[in-house]
Amino acid sequence: MSTAPLFDLDDHHLAGTETRLGPQALVLRGFALPHVERLWPALQTVIEQAPFRHMVTPGGQRMSVALTNCGTLGWTSDTRGYRYSALDPDSGLPWPALPAPFMQLAQDAARQGGFADFTPDACLINRYQPGARMSLHQDRNERDFLAPIVSVSLGIPAFFLWGGLRRADRAERVPLFHGDVAVWGGVDRLRFHGVAPLKEDTHPLSGAARINFTFRRAG
Repeated sequence: MSTAPLFDLDDHHLAGTETRLGPQALVLRGFALPHVERLWPALQTVIEQAPFRHMVTPGGQRMSVALTNCGTLGWTSDTRGYRYSALDPDSGLPWPALPAPFMQLAQDAARQGGFADFTPDACLINRYQPGARMSLHQDRNERDFLAPIVSVSLGIPAFFLWGGLRRADRAERVPLFHGDVAVWGGVDRLRFHGVAPLKEDTHPLSGAARINFTFRRAG
C-alpha cells in the first residue's frame, strides 16, 4: 500500500519565480521546499534544547510571537532592551548550534539573492499562530550591516509588511507562502518590515502555525 509523501514539494504555483521588493531585496518563491525534509527534523532538535517562549518588550509587553534561537548568538528581549546573547536566558546554556541544513539553505538563498560569502552566526526562529503579528521595525541590533537578512517561511501563509527607510513610509503587503525565502541587504538592509496579524489557517506540516527562520550576521 502506498503512502502520501510527508511534505508537499509543490506547495504553491509561484514556486521557482522571484518577487522583486527593491534594488537589493527579493522573495525567492518556493526556494526552501527541497530543503524541508532536512529542515524540519533539525528544527525539532533545536526546540528540544531551547523551547519556544514569549519574551517581553522593553516596555514590558508580552510578544504575541513565540521565539527561540540557534547559532553562536541569539536575539533576546526583556525590560532591559533588545540585544544578542551567547546564552539562552532561560537555561543559562549556550544556544543550540546552527544545524547544517539551516546553514546550507541560508547560504544558498543569499547567493541566489546576490550576496555571496554570507555566513550567519544567528538564526532567530519565530512561531506565529493566528492573531500573532510583528510590528514594523528595522533590524539594527547586528554589528554588520553589510551582511544580508535571509528569512525563511514554513507553514501557514502570512502577509509580509515591506516598508521604507522611515517608519512612516507606506508598507507594501507581500504574501509569503510555505517555502518562500526573502533576502534583503545593501541599500535595502535597513528597510522597515513586519508581519500582519495571521489569519486562521492550517498547514499539513506545521498545523495552525507559521514558522519563520531569520538568519543574520550579528557578531
